[in-house]
Amino acid sequence: MNRLLSSLAVAVAVLAMVVSSMFFRVGEWQTAIVLQFGKPVKTVLEPGLNFKIPIMQEVLYFEKRLLEYDAAPKVLITRDKQQLVIDNFARWRVVDPLLFYKTVLTEAGAQSRLDDIIYSAVRDAAARRQLYDVVSGDRAELLTSVTLESNKKAASYGVEVIDVRIKRADLPEKNEQNVFNRMRTERERLAKKFRAEGEEEALKIRSLAERENRVLIAEAVRKAEIIRGEGQAKATAIYAEAYERDPDFYDFTRTLEAYRNTLGKRTTVILTPSSEFLRRLQSSR
Repeated sequence: MNRLLSSLAVAVAVLAMVVSSMFFRVGEWQTAIVLQFGKPVKTVLEPGLNFKIPIMQEVLYFEKRLLEYDAAPKVLITRDKQQLVIDNFARWRVVDPLLFYKTVLTEAGAQSRLDDIIYSAVRDAAARRQLYDVVSGDRAELLTSVTLESNKKAASYGVEVIDVRIKRADLPEKNEQNVFNRMRTERERLAKKFRAEGEEEALKIRSLAERENRVLIAEAVRKAEIIRGEGQAKATAIYAEAYERDPDFYDFTRTLEAYRNTLGKRTTVILTPSSEFLRRLQSSR
C-alpha cells in the first residue's frame, strides 16, 4: 500500500513537471522566441500564458523596455578641421525579436553594432558642421539627424533607436591647452589695452582738473585785484575829499601819523631846526 502511494506521488509529480514545462509566461515587459532544436519556430510579442512542447522546445526572452547604450568618448573632426572629443549615449529597444536573434543574438551583440552605427552617424554629422555648431549651436537639430540616421541603419537588426544624446563635447587635452593659452594671451592684450585707455583717461582728467584749478585761481586773483583796486580807489577818493574839505587838518593828521611811526621808543632823530618835519612841534611850542 505504501509503495503504491509512493509510486502515485512520483507519477503526479512527474506529470506536474511535464504539464508545467508545457507552458510559459511572457511578462508585460518582455517578448519571446520559441526555439525547437535551436531553430526559431514561434515569436511571442504579447504578454500572457503560451504553450510549448516540452524538451523539444525552449524559450528565449527579450526586453521590451528601453535599453541604454553608453559609448566611450571618441575623437571626431569637424568641418573646420577641429578635433573634438564626443561622449554620447542612446536609448534603444528590441522591436523585432526574431530578426534581433538572427542578426545579433544578444544585447551585447546589439551594443557592439550600435557602437559602430551611432559613432558613424555622429562622425558624419560633425564632419558637416563647424566646431561652434557642434558645441554651442543648434545641437538639437544635429542630434535629431543622428537619431534618424542611426534608427534607419539599426532597423536591419530588429532594433529601434529612440534617442541619441551628447553628454559632453570637449576639446582634446592638447587643444584645450592651446585654446587656454590663446584665451590668456587675448585677455592679457585686452587688459593692457584697458590699462592704457584708463591711464590716458586719467591723464586727461588730471590735465583738465589742473587747468580748471589754474583758471579758478587766476579768476580769484583777478577778482581780488579788482576789489583791492576798487577799495584803494575809494580810499583815495575819501582821502582826497577829506583833504579838500580841510587841508590843514589833513596835513596835521598825516604829520601825527608820521611822528607815531618814526618817533618810537629809544629812537634818535637828528634834524636841523629848520626841518619841515619839526614844523608842527615848533608851532605847538
